[in-house]
Amino acid sequence: MKKAQSDTLGFVPQKDIVYNKLLPYADRLDDESSEILSRIKGNLGRAVQLREIWPGVLFWTRKLSTYMRLYGRKFSKEDHVLFIKLLYELVTIPKLEISMMQGLARLLINLLKKKELLSREDLELPWRPLYELHDRILFSKTEHLGLNWFPNSVESVLKTLVKNCRPYFSDSATQEMLDEWRPLLCPFDVTMQRAISYFELFLPTTLPPKLHQKGFKLWFDELINLWVSVQNLPSWEVHLVNLFARLANDNIGYIDWDPYIPKIFTRILRSLNLPVGTSQMMVPRYVTNAYDISHVVLWVSSLLGGPSKQTQAQLSGLFNSITSFFHPSNHGRWLMKLMKLLQRLPASVVRRLHRERYRKPSWLTPIPDTYKLTEEDITEFVQSMMQPVLLAMFSKTGSLDAAQALQNLALMRPELVIPPVLEKTYPALETLTEPHQLTATLSCMIGVARSLVSGGQRFPEGPTHMLPLLMRALPGVDPNDFSKCMITFQFIATFVTLVPLVDCSSALHERTDLTEVEREMCSASAEFEDFVLQFMDRCFALIDSSTLEQTREETETEKMTHLESLVELGLSSTFSTILTQCSLDIFKVALEKVFNFATTNIFETRVAGRMVADMCRAAAKCHPAESLKVFVPHCCNAINQIAVNEEVLNEEELDKEFLWNLQLLSEVTRVDGDKLIPYRSDLVQILQLTLHLKCKQGYILACNLLHHILRSTALIYPTEYCSVPGGFHQPLCDYLPIKDWGRPGDLWNLDIRWHVPSVEEISLAFYLLDLLLQPELQRLQRFSKGEQEMSRDDVLQSLTIVQHCLLGAGSLMAPLKGEPIPDLVHSLVNLDETTLYTGMDYDKTRENYRDAICNVMKELLHYILEHSEDDTKSLFSIIKIISDLLHFKGSHKHEFDSRWKSFNLVKKSMENRLHGKKQHIRALLIDRVMLQHELRKLTVEGCQYRTTHQELMKDLLRLSTSTYSQIRSRAQSVLFTALGTYNFCCRDLIPHVLEFLNPDNNRVTQQQFKGALYCLLGNHSGVCLANLHDWECIALTWPGIVRSGLSSAMSLEKPSIVRLFDDLADKIHRQYETIGIDFSIPEECCAVAKLLMTTGSPFPNEPVPSEEESEEGLKRQKLKNSEAVEKYKGLIGDLIDCLSNRNLPWKFEHISIGFLSLLLRDDHQLPPAAVTFFVKSLNHDSLYVRKVAISAVAGIMKQIKRPHKKVPVSPNEMSKYCESVELGRIAVGDRPDNQWLQYNSSNLPRKQEEWEQCVFVEKTHWGYYCWPRKMLIYAPEEEQPTQNLAREEMTERELIIFDHFTDPVFINQFIEFLSLEDRKGKDKFSPRRFCLFKGLFRNFGDAFLPVLQPHMERLVSDSHESKQRCVAEIISGLIRGCKHWSFSKVESLWELLCPLLRTALSNITIETYADWGTCIATACESRDPRKLHRLFEMLMESPVNGEGGSFVDACRLYVLQGGLAQQEWRVPELLHRLLQYLEPKLTQVYKNVRERIGSVLTYIFMIDVNLPFTQPTSSPRISDFTKRILLKLKPLTEGDEEIQNHVIEENEVEEQDERTQAIKLLKTVLKWLIASAGRSFTTAVPEQLQLLPLLFKIAPVENDDSYDELKRDAKTCLSLMSQGLLYTDQIPLVLSVLKEIARSSSWHARYTVLTYLQIMVFYNLFTFMSDQKALKDVRGLVIKLLEDEQLEVREMAATTLSGFLQCNFLSMDAPMQAHFEALCKTRLPKKRKRELGFVVDTIPSADLVRRHAGVLGLSACILSSPYDVPTWMPQLLMDLSAHLNDTQPIEMTVKKTLSNFRRTHHDNWQQHKQQFTDDQLLVLTDLLVSPCYYA
Repeated sequence: MKKAQSDTLGFVPQKDIVYNKLLPYADRLDDESSEILSRIKGNLGRAVQLREIWPGVLFWTRKLSTYMRLYGRKFSKEDHVLFIKLLYELVTIPKLEISMMQGLARLLINLLKKKELLSREDLELPWRPLYELHDRILFSKTEHLGLNWFPNSVESVLKTLVKNCRPYFSDSATQEMLDEWRPLLCPFDVTMQRAISYFELFLPTTLPPKLHQKGFKLWFDELINLWVSVQNLPSWEVHLVNLFARLANDNIGYIDWDPYIPKIFTRILRSLNLPVGTSQMMVPRYVTNAYDISHVVLWVSSLLGGPSKQTQAQLSGLFNSITSFFHPSNHGRWLMKLMKLLQRLPASVVRRLHRERYRKPSWLTPIPDTYKLTEEDITEFVQSMMQPVLLAMFSKTGSLDAAQALQNLALMRPELVIPPVLEKTYPALETLTEPHQLTATLSCMIGVARSLVSGGQRFPEGPTHMLPLLMRALPGVDPNDFSKCMITFQFIATFVTLVPLVDCSSALHERTDLTEVEREMCSASAEFEDFVLQFMDRCFALIDSSTLEQTREETETEKMTHLESLVELGLSSTFSTILTQCSLDIFKVALEKVFNFATTNIFETRVAGRMVADMCRAAAKCHPAESLKVFVPHCCNAINQIAVNEEVLNEEELDKEFLWNLQLLSEVTRVDGDKLIPYRSDLVQILQLTLHLKCKQGYILACNLLHHILRSTALIYPTEYCSVPGGFHQPLCDYLPIKDWGRPGDLWNLDIRWHVPSVEEISLAFYLLDLLLQPELQRLQRFSKGEQEMSRDDVLQSLTIVQHCLLGAGSLMAPLKGEPIPDLVHSLVNLDETTLYTGMDYDKTRENYRDAICNVMKELLHYILEHSEDDTKSLFSIIKIISDLLHFKGSHKHEFDSRWKSFNLVKKSMENRLHGKKQHIRALLIDRVMLQHELRKLTVEGCQYRTTHQELMKDLLRLSTSTYSQIRSRAQSVLFTALGTYNFCCRDLIPHVLEFLNPDNNRVTQQQFKGALYCLLGNHSGVCLANLHDWECIALTWPGIVRSGLSSAMSLEKPSIVRLFDDLADKIHRQYETIGIDFSIPEECCAVAKLLMTTGSPFPNEPVPSEEESEEGLKRQKLKNSEAVEKYKGLIGDLIDCLSNRNLPWKFEHISIGFLSLLLRDDHQLPPAAVTFFVKSLNHDSLYVRKVAISAVAGIMKQIKRPHKKVPVSPNEMSKYCESVELGRIAVGDRPDNQWLQYNSSNLPRKQEEWEQCVFVEKTHWGYYCWPRKMLIYAPEEEQPTQNLAREEMTERELIIFDHFTDPVFINQFIEFLSLEDRKGKDKFSPRRFCLFKGLFRNFGDAFLPVLQPHMERLVSDSHESKQRCVAEIISGLIRGCKHWSFSKVESLWELLCPLLRTALSNITIETYADWGTCIATACESRDPRKLHRLFEMLMESPVNGEGGSFVDACRLYVLQGGLAQQEWRVPELLHRLLQYLEPKLTQVYKNVRERIGSVLTYIFMIDVNLPFTQPTSSPRISDFTKRILLKLKPLTEGDEEIQNHVIEENEVEEQDERTQAIKLLKTVLKWLIASAGRSFTTAVPEQLQLLPLLFKIAPVENDDSYDELKRDAKTCLSLMSQGLLYTDQIPLVLSVLKEIARSSSWHARYTVLTYLQIMVFYNLFTFMSDQKALKDVRGLVIKLLEDEQLEVREMAATTLSGFLQCNFLSMDAPMQAHFEALCKTRLPKKRKRELGFVVDTIPSADLVRRHAGVLGLSACILSSPYDVPTWMPQLLMDLSAHLNDTQPIEMTVKKTLSNFRRTHHDNWQQHKQQFTDDQLLVLTDLLVSPCYYA
């Protein structure tokens, strides 16, 4: 087939859409596609070479993407590569407008999507241009200043683009990327996130094995070690996981993951954020930075298999430990994640199996055989998932996830999956009381339907379940329960689609070659007929109960309710599926039954009637000949008999029987057209009789009949959808239908029966049009000329007939003609439309009714609008007709969209992802081919805009601005669709719309004004005229909108108009994207374009452009660019003119200023007039205007900034460090060669020459991980632009700013406004204002300081919040803006600032401390600390000196912390000094200072991380600090008495004793531990362990908020520590400490050990499980504590044991069981007779404790499986029951255990009962007290 095709095409297509070959006109498509492709190649190539990016390139790339929608990748490999290269060059043009870039990128993604089509040999793409594009947009330096507006979708488009280009990056790309991004890896800096996300996005992982040395091996060890050692889930960890998941998936079998598997699973389990233990604090970042489930699933499914089988063991462990969370009674925010995991994992494994076993091999690396999944691997995987999936079926989130999981699991192992689902389904079908159970099980059965019905070797008995299931599902068709009804319909339809309903029972006698199962199926199939008839009875009952009650008859509701229409749809589609799959014998019985039901009753036509008619239609569609024979004569007779009586035709209310028969007739005629031919005379006679009925309901039914007859004869469609080609009508001896159960359709032998209109049918259609449509058109024409009177009802009736004719025969009518409209746009390439053949050759000899209708409608419309504009019903009808005239060729877009959606849904629910290869059922494949035909009919992009269209659009515009709002809105929506269809028609229409807004036009009414505004606004999906991305259009619409404020029709009193303007402005702001000014196409593109035109087949007819043409193209490009600049300036000029008009209302002033702010750009400076305007607006009365102006002036500052020169330096020379670090070993952190960067107070630049010699490095991350290849720093001062220019040296724009900001009056006003408060208590430090001041001081040096200084001094001493905020904004701008000032200026600046800051810090208040913190942090960001040494020295003076009280101390610390945190690792000396200063103050009593110090300590020790390759830090280290702390805490650790918080919070004069001091110290240390839990990168476990005993001592046991701060903090601290991630080598350390504490004398401590253990083990589950010794230790610890003398501790130990058993951390093995049974048998001493007054011995005897321990152990085992009954359970329950009468506390334990057992097993008791013997059941029933429970 391929061969023949490549001969006709002249090339081998890459991959075309197969469905095209099945269309009835398939033979014409090869020529058509070659013709279109050659035009695309020619014109696209020409457009690029003529440098015409718009309209040429964009027009033809859009054609290319349409071509791919219609034909797939139907071009040769060389063309494919050239298209990609050309688009890659275009997308990476640096100055390309963003919206164009996005459009081209989407096409490029589409071309690259199927990576198997092109190997790395065919195509290589450079990575750097993409990186530059990505960096320019996603990390834009100017976007935050409002100089660039990017669409929201740009990020995902770029990411997808990189993803698809990745496989083709060159061999050396990996190394180049690492060199580029490694220097950014500084974990304390935001660049870390950036670098890791670049790695995730760009690193190629699909290199062939021989290149692995140049691929992942360069980075794998480095990154995986980083991941293994980072502990606190920073935001970049997610990107690493995504990268590893992709790496694992692309290189299965080439990487040894085994050492990492426990760590991987531990982290996955942690990432699910499941609640564990009793009281739990969540670290917020665990939730926000949790892993992305889809990548986790990919990773796990790639690790399965292989020789070691370790992954499967861990995965089973994972599911065992989380199974109980799936039980429907559990609910929480973590549930969605679990369900997603469940649904995605099987799908991912199926995808992998498909890749290993069924996928066509391509250039991608195959999986080595030893690593492929074996049969045993699959079985184990399915088994490990079954339990959670079966629980999740009934989940609160719905059963959909479980159903999808089951569908995929059943593909792999039907024999393991389907039986348990059936076990749940049969009882659910019997129960009446739990409908949720029924809907859940049915939706899961639908998922496994195909695996069940097709049986196969694995599950041969599957099909035998089919009939019992169908029969039992019938009661679900229940009129009272809507959701049950729908799921039942879906269930029946799904099964019936897969199975031919043919009675094969006679084959039992005739054939001897049947297997046992086949014999069973044959005998069962005798019940099919019974099933169909019972189903019909159910449906009839449903219909009877949903007739329209009287109540609704009167209220004239035409529509069914939403629910009714859904039921109708479900009913008709299910019935039609059943009849399609029936044998002829069964069909005849069913037909007779439905005919009798329909003809012996009379139904109202709205609800019940529609349902019955649908059933009849279904019958007629399946076998038209048999059905029409009974229905048509019956209906015709009935109608004629009633209509004998003349008056009937003029009655307003018609006879019910008449209407019903007409409805029935109109539905049954929706069948294969040639079967209608025999009845044509009857039907025509009925039509003539009924079309002019007086009764509206009547003539509408007649119009439907006409519409259906025309459609049946005129359209192309398949006539049958049976699951086997040719139906089931052969004799049983040749063909056994049961062999076809669940059989997929065969794409190459689909044998579709098409209905293609015959000559006879077309002549019937035209006969009807001539007979019925012609007279209506003539009447309407005479009416619109005023020659004939017609009532409104008559006009409406005629229009209805016209509309139905158009809908019925639209596909026979040629599209509208007319001359193309010239000169809308000018282009050097051809912009013609492409026409697609859709199986219709229009007959030129007959009248073109489309044109005729069009002409009549125009006249009629004008007549109605002149004479009776209030005849809205007729106008509605005309609008509908115009819409169909323009677009309708036989199908509507919205119908197509919903069919496409439902096709995809059905495909998903029934597809076989394992085998792939389009093995869908036949009906689906036919549907898909039909959709392909419809798609071709609806493809209308790039239609030429002709005169007829122009006239109709003007009519629509007139209707869109008419008096009645409903007419306006309907006309508008048709108009918007039309605007999106015809090329460039918007340009033609905009002036007409704006005419209504023109203030000089005083004939405009308010309605027209509103209509015009709506036309500009557009609807949510279509074009928005106000915001087309084109200078010409915007230059018209924006000033038009602003000027409309002066129009007489505009009134701000009308809320609707105000809202419209708000929406308009809002939409423009939301949708505006910066429009390009530079449309140049570089030379490289032209070379590729030329290749495209000269190679490959089909060869383009268009000539390669000559030299002259190319010259002309270059000239046009230059002209276009300069025109764009002119239009840009013109538009700004226009807007400023509008603003200068005094009469303009304030709203429009705001709108206009908003528009101006959108027009700032980074590649072109704002015209001086606009600069003046914005600077003046800084002092405008309106707050909104001031805000916009501040942003704008900040942006202008960036535009006029003069560039600073940079020079390269070599970091190694700087370090005076000769022997550079030996290569190949990565050393990270503080090294001798980056010491010169660090702050060193002994050589700070304090003099002019020191300052000049000092090399300042502003970026904090340079040098931490490694040095960049090329490091740039700023050149010396004398090479930089001069500072403080004289006036005559300034540019025009600089002068404007200079003059305003040196004017004291202007500054007074400006500062006055800035220090007003906006919203009390809501204001924050404003980054916009900061940018403004930074720009002022950067561009103009200290020119404005003299004017500002007095203001700053005044503000700083005023304690008002807004005044302080204002001065903080100015100061941060000043410090950042003085980056390039000379030494002397900087010195004098600090002389001024230091006193100011001192004052500010002493006046700090609760309202302002956050602003000052932000101020200093912002000022220190990305600055060399040596430059700011004056600031740091000042802040370090004495942050905590007690002056001004504790609050001021806390605030000072906060501000200092902000500054130091920005400096990260470069100020170790300052951190040491600060720590030395703070350490004696750690016993400070005030709570707020304590918290602050805790936070500051976190930042001081932040740099001490335990990451791979990291050198010991020179910043403070935690271990030294902890040693010193522990010494001071000695008094608390040694004593045994309880630690009480008895400190009186006053500054007492006398020295407190050591113990009190230690308690205060401990409080501060706790604050530090809590603060660092969420912030540091690694946890200092060994150090924290030394503090553990102390915390255990303090932490309270009960949850009670009344405890003091110390206890609460200790508890929180323990909770956070127990959740920490542990390294393998830390586990023994922790356990030994816990063992130590378990010997403690305080039972509180022993109790807390258990709660700590629970959480710690769960959060490090797999790390513990992979360490045998640790497992033994934990087990020993728990069992030991079971025998604790304190009751509470014992009970907690039992709970802990039960939890460990439940998550399969420990297993219930024989020795353990024996141990407990032995303990249980401990003899108790006899009770002594107690005399009165005898003191009861309260300490329990050791024997009682041991006996209780045994009982508790058994109880823990029983409670550990709350949802099932394992084999050992009955015996244990019996053992327990023996202790029911023991002394307390044993009795209590037993009772609790039993009642819990009853509670959790009650739901499924019927199943659980079977595990017990009768004797055991008797005992149990006695035990469980209330016998009625299990009666």
